[in-house]
Amino acid sequence: MRAIPRAPGRLPLLGHVVPLLRRPLDFMQSLRSTGDLVRVDVGTLPIYFVTSADLTHELLVTKARNVDKGRFFVRARVLVGDSLPTAPSHIHRPHRRLMQPAFHRERIAEYARVMADRATAMAEGWSARQTIAVDEELAEFSVGTLAETMFSTDISRPAAVAVRRDVPILLKTALLRAVTPRLLDRLPIPANRKFDAAATRLRKVIDDVVAASREHEDPEANDLLSMLLAARDSDTGEALSDREVRDELVAIMFAGTETTASTLSWTFHELATHPEVEDRLLAEIESVVGDRPVTFEDVPKLEYMDQVLREVSRMHSVPLLMRRVTTPVELGGAELPVGTEIAFSLYALHRDGRLYEDPERFDPDRWLPERRQGRPREDYIPFGSGNRKCIGDGFAWAEIVITLATVLARWRLEPLPEHSVKEVASAVAHPDRLPMRVMPRTARV
Repeated sequence: MRAIPRAPGRLPLLGHVVPLLRRPLDFMQSLRSTGDLVRVDVGTLPIYFVTSADLTHELLVTKARNVDKGRFFVRARVLVGDSLPTAPSHIHRPHRRLMQPAFHRERIAEYARVMADRATAMAEGWSARQTIAVDEELAEFSVGTLAETMFSTDISRPAAVAVRRDVPILLKTALLRAVTPRLLDRLPIPANRKFDAAATRLRKVIDDVVAASREHEDPEANDLLSMLLAARDSDTGEALSDREVRDELVAIMFAGTETTASTLSWTFHELATHPEVEDRLLAEIESVVGDRPVTFEDVPKLEYMDQVLREVSRMHSVPLLMRRVTTPVELGGAELPVGTEIAFSLYALHRDGRLYEDPERFDPDRWLPERRQGRPREDYIPFGSGNRKCIGDGFAWAEIVITLATVLARWRLEPLPEHSVKEVASAVAHPDRLPMRVMPRTARV
């Protein structure tokens, strides 16, 4: 068995912490020059980074039974329990089977009406030549939309308010907590007090809503909460407990807000930077949708938009995901024992020059069918792969397409010349700030 090379630049005691904290996106991209499996030391903890598409596929699909979620996800259990993103395999499989109907195409079509109505309300709330914080607007929009699809009944309105108020607070702190020692969580500092208060409020409100909804079940309701309460395992007939429903809802909030808001933010930024792409996209929206509201049926017809969003998702992907070895496994010719921490970066994978020609260039046409022929499926996995692939990918994609088409039918969002956008690594690679000017779609300054 071969030895695993260590990344250059290791410092005594600190390991590779300095470059990992200072410039994480650049550092993770640099690892591919060392090998397809590279040791990175976070303090005294060795983490083995997978840097190639083939080995990532092997980790997530071929050897999926040998690994489970890694330490970052384990820390997240404080908030989301054993929900789909964090659950060990023996819990994940039955829970996913039970929840899958809530994300079937027919259900997403129902949610799409809420998405379109909220996108219209957001766009109509803007005025010509107004400067808006796009990232903040879209974060508020995505949280509110998710809350309305999850909690559609009057009894659930307090939960919708709690989602809008508390999820942004928790998102800002969750990733930092995942990578720092537990001892720091107990320090009586303002950030910890704010986080703990938000987590307590959110769990309490959702616990109350789940209990009340269980007591007054509405067989006609089609919101996500009602479907989770009614779901039964096809093999055992078992339902989710109230706590399990609570944990799944909180997990969906985390997974479904920042990703959607970040993808939409980056799309508006890339369109403003590439006006020829925006003009072509506007022409398609006008041809397919016209003057009517966007519907779920329009989503697959907007083919160029699909190319644009694939390219945005490629260039601005999840920076870091992890797995932990649960049974000894051979990966890339190396034997990894139980307990080994493995990491991979979709951000780095999707910018690999071995997979993509000129990977730093924004080029939606690279997703034309004739240019995609012969390309392995594992080189583009924005929602993950294998048995842990994101259950809500269809929901998220529909929301992004409907929102983008609705806004672009009314406005162009133009960059402020004095502002330079920076990419920040968090749960996703998001813009640090994104102020833009709202212009009528026929205007160009």
